[in-house]
Amino acid sequence: MTTRRALDGQVCALMTGLCAIWGFQQVAIKAGAVDMAPMLQLGVRSAIAAVLVWLLVLARGERLSLADGSWRPGLLVGLLFALEFVMVGEGLRHTTASHMVIFLYTAPMFAALGLHWKLPSERLKPAQWLGIAVAFGGIVVAFSGGSGAANGSSLLGDGMGLLAGALWGATTVTVRCSRLTDVPASQTLLYQLVGAGVLLIGMSAALGQTTINPTPQLIASMAFQVLLVSFASFLIWFSLLRHYLASQLGVLSFMTPLFGIGFGVWLLDEPLEPNFIVGAALVLSGILLVSGYGWFRQRWGRWPVLRRG
Repeated sequence: MTTRRALDGQVCALMTGLCAIWGFQQVAIKAGAVDMAPMLQLGVRSAIAAVLVWLLVLARGERLSLADGSWRPGLLVGLLFALEFVMVGEGLRHTTASHMVIFLYTAPMFAALGLHWKLPSERLKPAQWLGIAVAFGGIVVAFSGGSGAANGSSLLGDGMGLLAGALWGATTVTVRCSRLTDVPASQTLLYQLVGAGVLLIGMSAALGQTTINPTPQLIASMAFQVLLVSFASFLIWFSLLRHYLASQLGVLSFMTPLFGIGFGVWLLDEPLEPNFIVGAALVLSGILLVSGYGWFRQRWGRWPVLRRG
């Protein structure tokens, strides 16, 4: 049984880089939307990344077997992953990258609720229920007032982002509660990428969203999405999960929405409404309490007890 290690400075720096990459991806998609529909971007990047992962698997000499029946939940994971990206792609046509990254990262909250229902070992503690209540309150605040309420299109995009977060959470539950929990991470990633590539490219064709204007900006955006986001960052993340404590990695991953908001405001001049700032802070605080409960409890347990006298 492999013992997971606590994080060191090098891993923290690596996680900071990963969070910056993940936070920037919504901005990259939004920036390239003029030259290529977001849904088609996501479909093409998933298809190319699937080929790269498959080539890597061959180079490593790994075996991908369907005989264990993992293909059944694999199909479901691929579908959920694809539908998540449908919501992200269409949502970015209606709302800002800053809004999308916050609502997308409600996924841990939905995953925690699903795992509470499916796995006795994942029952939520009272503090985690409090975190979920705070996060839901933040969603209500973020949706209320400001441009999100005044602009029906923005409200639709925000709703799609929230649904994308729910689909991401459902993907996590499916992996944890099926045979996929025992298969190599590369195989699960392939199911996700192939499902997204096939469905998103097919839907883009059906909706007539196939126009591509190969500008330098679009080419740079797609190279970033394929090589850094869908290929390298996911493989690094899975490698970290095999060697380090997942609870500590999960806490650090909450830098991602902060990077996403920062990049959106800095590079796309996206406005930040007061209600969204307050709502986002509540959402992130609530989800941090849900996902980081084990880590916080471990840290607090190590603090010395102050004695009087």
